[in-house]
Amino acid sequence: MKIDINSLPDDPAQLKQMLLELQRSVSEKDKIISEQLSQINQFIEDYELAKRKAYGKRSEKLAGNDEVFNEAEETLDDEDKALIAQSDNQQAARDKQSPKRKPLPKDLDREIVVIDVPDAEKICDCCQGELHQIGEASSEKLEFIPAQIKVIETRRPKYSCRHCEKEETSNTIKVAPVPASPIPKGIATASLLSQIISGKYQYGLPLYRQESMFRELGIELSRKSMSQWVIRCSELLEPITQALRQHLLKQRVINADETTLNVTNEEKSTCYMWVYCAGKDKLSNSVLPNIVLYDYQNNRRGECVVNYLDGYTGYLQVDGYQAYGQTKATLAGCMAHARRKFTDAKAAQPKKKTGKSDVVLSLIQTLYGVESNLEGKSFDEIKAKWQAQSKPILDKIQAWALAHRDKVPEKTKLGIAIKYWLNQWPKLITYLDDGQISIDNNRAERAVKPFVIGRKNWLFSNTARGAKASAILYSLIETVKANGKFADSYLQYCLNELAKNPEDVEYLLPWNVKLV
Repeated sequence: MKIDINSLPDDPAQLKQMLLELQRSVSEKDKIISEQLSQINQFIEDYELAKRKAYGKRSEKLAGNDEVFNEAEETLDDEDKALIAQSDNQQAARDKQSPKRKPLPKDLDREIVVIDVPDAEKICDCCQGELHQIGEASSEKLEFIPAQIKVIETRRPKYSCRHCEKEETSNTIKVAPVPASPIPKGIATASLLSQIISGKYQYGLPLYRQESMFRELGIELSRKSMSQWVIRCSELLEPITQALRQHLLKQRVINADETTLNVTNEEKSTCYMWVYCAGKDKLSNSVLPNIVLYDYQNNRRGECVVNYLDGYTGYLQVDGYQAYGQTKATLAGCMAHARRKFTDAKAAQPKKKTGKSDVVLSLIQTLYGVESNLEGKSFDEIKAKWQAQSKPILDKIQAWALAHRDKVPEKTKLGIAIKYWLNQWPKLITYLDDGQISIDNNRAERAVKPFVIGRKNWLFSNTARGAKASAILYSLIETVKANGKFADSYLQYCLNELAKNPEDVEYLLPWNVKLV
């Protein structure tokens, strides 16, 4: 705006007033421009992050040490660069192993095929002398034999008394009792039921696909019948999951997470499957039991986890969801979630630029470097390593976050990451107190993954009863897998045993069952 100097008043008081109004106007415009720039930067960050999630690499691993400093941003001060360099120097170089084909199992049935040179050609091309065998070349290939279905016809002879028949008195007919079956009066055996269950819940085959597969074998099995069988089997197997829950609540550390589930006949369109884990996700030398349990609920309120854990007072490792804070457990945070926030901030940076998010990511990478050297150590040794090596690194990240809290705008991706770190700080360092706790909650996140993969195939559950059945069957299958057993064989054995109505199911827990 141009001001005509000749139109200005001569009164100093009026001039001061005009100057103040001009300053106020400029200040308001600067504030608007600053807010608009902030919004534009947010849109750019959201765009870059969405682009990375849609088209970029999913891995959160950092680049190699030689790729870190690519045109460092001006926002990196000397202290930040020193922190990155220090963490890089602590990373041990790992040689990438070339993949090798594993030999085929020796216990598989083998068919030997010999392809020999014709007798007429077993003559030397040079001197026409007779050739003799000096060895052989061999190779192996896998042959697939399609599954077979057979009918088991059970015949029970009936017996009566000829004397009573002649005398026309009361006649007693004797016949062997009907063998116990998981589905009384049904055509499904335990082997068929276990195949249907493992097909859906282990391999993600919806029942309508299995219906087509059986039809190709000449068998008509409707998905409605199979659905009823699955629910009946879940009711039979539920006592095992209840026994597993009692063992879970005795553990010192539990990992938990939750994910969404659509149940069409529920009042709420979005329901939830909660997962609780203990131990490892595969068979190991650890003395701790490997347990994975799912719990279906039609909401995400804190009462769900409170009721399921039933007064549990150990360590509960979770993400930042506030509902877990309503339990009596001591919460342990997840370093992977904290790292993910800074990874999002890094994704919002221009390509081939090193920003402040790389400082924290490099230090977190060093934390995981400590974890890679803890395999096979006792819980006391792990705790000592954490106190000596991990705690100083965590203190550096905390000091960095506190120093940058007021320097970085809250609504930026980096500001969100710093805020998450500071809010979760007491939980993120809880794992230092006990060697049984993990640095992150990946145990539960890996346990959720099979359910998420299955959900992509069968999409939804029709009823709450079906969702509860899914929770029971996923619990058993994932627990069995974590204990190094085959789910199909285990389910078949348990269904046959549970059909006999045993008084106690302790002998049916995965670590107590020995399958041939």
